[in-house]
Amino acid sequence: IFSLRLHALRFERKLSQSELAKMLDISVRTIIRYENGDRVPDIETACLLAKILNVSLDYLCGLSDNPHRFE
Repeated sequence: IFSLRLHALRFERKLSQSELAKMLDISVRTIIRYENGDRVPDIETACLLAKILNVSLDYLCGLSDNPHRFE
């Protein structure tokens, strides 16, 4: 679920893989691996992804169908 949601959210926000990689200070190849489901990010990167994409970490990881962040 993580890979599908990451790809969909990136697409919805009109971010290229390169733009997202720069925001995270990681390689484009790593983003591709996340989106292909070949790799999962560490907890710090996952949290930053959720923040950048403005969704809850639970949503991004598939633990919830509610994308809203709780603050």
